[in-house]
Amino acid sequence: MEDLRSTEGGRRILGAPAGGGKTQRPTRGTLKRPEPGTDVPGVEPAPSIPRSAPDRSASGEPLILLVDDEPLLLRALRRILEGAGHRVETAETASQAEPLLLEPDLGVVLLDLKLRGASGLDLLQRIKSERPEVEVVMMTGHASVESAVGCMRGGAFDYLEKPFEDVLRVRTTVTKALDRRALVRRNQELERELRDRTPAPELVGNSPRMRALKRTIASLRHNQSRVLIHGASGTGKELVARAIHAESERHDRPFVPVDCGALPESIIESELFGHERGAFTGALGSTGLFRMAQGGTLFLDEIGELPTHVQAKLLRALQQGEVRPVGAAEPVSVDIRVIAATHRDLDAMVSEGTFRTDLYYRLNVVRIAVPSLGERSEDIPLLVHHFLAAYRRPLHPIEGIDDDALQLLVEHEWPGNVRELENTIESALALAPGPRLRLADLPIARRGGVRTGGVLDVELPLSLAAYERSALERALRETGGDATEAARLLGIGRSTFYRRLARHELTPERAGVGRPRPIG
Repeated sequence: MEDLRSTEGGRRILGAPAGGGKTQRPTRGTLKRPEPGTDVPGVEPAPSIPRSAPDRSASGEPLILLVDDEPLLLRALRRILEGAGHRVETAETASQAEPLLLEPDLGVVLLDLKLRGASGLDLLQRIKSERPEVEVVMMTGHASVESAVGCMRGGAFDYLEKPFEDVLRVRTTVTKALDRRALVRRNQELERELRDRTPAPELVGNSPRMRALKRTIASLRHNQSRVLIHGASGTGKELVARAIHAESERHDRPFVPVDCGALPESIIESELFGHERGAFTGALGSTGLFRMAQGGTLFLDEIGELPTHVQAKLLRALQQGEVRPVGAAEPVSVDIRVIAATHRDLDAMVSEGTFRTDLYYRLNVVRIAVPSLGERSEDIPLLVHHFLAAYRRPLHPIEGIDDDALQLLVEHEWPGNVRELENTIESALALAPGPRLRLADLPIARRGGVRTGGVLDVELPLSLAAYERSALERALRETGGDATEAARLLGIGRSTFYRRLARHELTPERAGVGRPRPIG
């Protein structure tokens, strides 16, 4: 194994004299710095160090800086690290290292603990203060437990004791430091991307109702008041709640959604507030959703479905800021923001006595009404293109939607609101054969009663032949008289398609195709 050794005064640096002869040790302080190309007794000849190393910064290779007051050690370390493909610069003093510490590509510093006229620990602290992403490996010929502990506490990545036993130790330490630096930089990039990302979920729409909704959400940015969201099923109440959370000061804390209507009444209290181990048969202990949302937001969807006895305990949790897990002797403090939502008329439920008045007023501090899709039909084209992009298949991209298909979507009544529209687009994309979404691809068009190709589908007699003829005519209309494409749409072979056309005495002209094309 190649040996790399160094001590003060120019003692053995790399290798040993040939034949095992002794090397005369010069008197401390008498060793002069050798000129480039000069052979030093007992030292392997090394190439001279250019005053400025070749510029390899364009390659993206991190820079390694060597700071030590022993020139021979610097030359040996430089040769070893450059031989491993690293980009290296050297400095014998802290002042020489100053400009190199500003290099944007600086990745690792190998720093001597005792520099001439300066302290390596002081320079370590400065590097970690000004360039925390740079890893520092300390080197010293005066190793002690105290110095090692001091270096590690100062932020050093590792600690190498001189004289070095072998080259592999140096290379391995530098490689690990570079790996750590790359990991830290990647983590910083991800955090920066997360900060720069749009904080709130996208609320698609530019209608007056949606603009007003977005303004209300923005006004709650620095407000921690409870919010009650009201809207029909499928309007996007949870999306609004997530947007409020993302815009708030609690955005980096948990958002915990709870569907109150889906929780069995027998375990709803345990699910919300948690339970202690042994509280009931088979109980292993549970944190509960309230404590899971600690510091963040708890979203209680369909709050109107809560049983009255649970409403009382929820009221206490909101008033006191604490919950009592099932089987616990003492309450547990919680710091959360509660957003509730419902599609039911809570005012009527309060009048009927099925929803507690005091809980209603605790929740209804800020009230937000989410418009139905029918109340913002001008947003349907934006929503359609949003869902087209969201559900586009990688191997079968959809370029757009035909005008007549979009018109049908705009004019259609949507009792299921945005959720129904989203499901319709996803279903159509799953079966669409071409690059554009057509009227025939929409499930609501396939149900009948819509115009296709200028001909109104009327109610047919209860006859398989009538339905078959209608299907043949529609296939020809939608394909412009292309028999091969029409047969593919119907899922039958071309010859079978011809036979059935003949059975019903059909041609493209008689099927209502504007521009007849020869069949076959």
